[in-house]
Amino acid sequence: MGKFRRVPVGIVGASGYGGVQLVRLLMDHPEVELVYLGDENSAGKPFTNLYPHLAHAFNLPIEAIEPEIIAHRCEVVFLSLPNGLACQIVPKLLEKGCKVLDLSADYRFSDLATYTAWYGIPRNDRATAATAIYGLPELYRDRIAEAQLIGCPGCYPTASLLALSPLLKQGLIVPETAIIDAKSGTSSSGRQAKTDLLLAEADNSLAAYGVTRHRHTPEIEQICSDLAGHELMIQFTPHLVPMVRGILATIYATLRDPGLVRDDLITIFTAFYRNSPWIKICDSGVYPQTKWASGSNLCYIGLEVDPRTGRVIVMSVIDNLIKGQAGQAIQCLNLMMGWDETLGLPKLGFYP
Repeated sequence: MGKFRRVPVGIVGASGYGGVQLVRLLMDHPEVELVYLGDENSAGKPFTNLYPHLAHAFNLPIEAIEPEIIAHRCEVVFLSLPNGLACQIVPKLLEKGCKVLDLSADYRFSDLATYTAWYGIPRNDRATAATAIYGLPELYRDRIAEAQLIGCPGCYPTASLLALSPLLKQGLIVPETAIIDAKSGTSSSGRQAKTDLLLAEADNSLAAYGVTRHRHTPEIEQICSDLAGHELMIQFTPHLVPMVRGILATIYATLRDPGLVRDDLITIFTAFYRNSPWIKICDSGVYPQTKWASGSNLCYIGLEVDPRTGRVIVMSVIDNLIKGQAGQAIQCLNLMMGWDETLGLPKLGFYP
């Protein structure tokens, strides 16, 4: 028998929270070998200078970002870079035959004019962007399996779209009435030093931000429009909660059929996600908490109907760093490589 061969994988932008989650998960993945870490700001340093808690298990250095070298050593490349940087190197990596999973916003949009309007970054890689597949496996599993380039969703869109998809796909709601009220822990904003993320600023406080202009809005609208079959605008408001990780998205929408009850929707959602191992529909009267999903790739969804207002209320919970970022990217990798969708991913959250 031949020697078992692991697929060589690299991470570009390894120094952030998304990068260290990828390192942790890929180290335990049975089919891959992590061979490259890249980050311009920390090049030449051991990765464990940034994350000393990994010193006993990990000794890769951080290297400069050179697409030729990356492509020579890696079959698969994860990009965890600030918006506007991935698009500068992705065409070169694809040309060399790499499979690429981009965790930034650069390849989430089918229309680059929308990306430029919301992110303020001009683009000239339209042909490359046209080949990208939106990396939400529960909706686009078959397309992801055939793709070379994945635009991994944002954390807020992941939680929101998983809650909205069955309602829009089955025509159960008046689409224009959908409102997303979402709350996230501070790790969603990355590892940079920001005043509003200081303990003294964020602790014992709760605040909305990006009201009417958060960059995840057009991403949510794009997929909702695809599901509904016509252009949609969605009201989306995010909030910062004084905790490290987790997202709770609560969605309100008017039902087309006021006769639907909670158990009807539980049945519909359960059927919709019957082949989705990471989606857990809560029992009747059970509403999910962020702590349940913490550290796992799971999404918990709770449902309620208010007969007085004729609205459905959907509560969706994920870990923003796992299902909302690194874990979902690895879920996509598993599909691209023809592996089991759950391979190498945490199936249970930390609790309490």
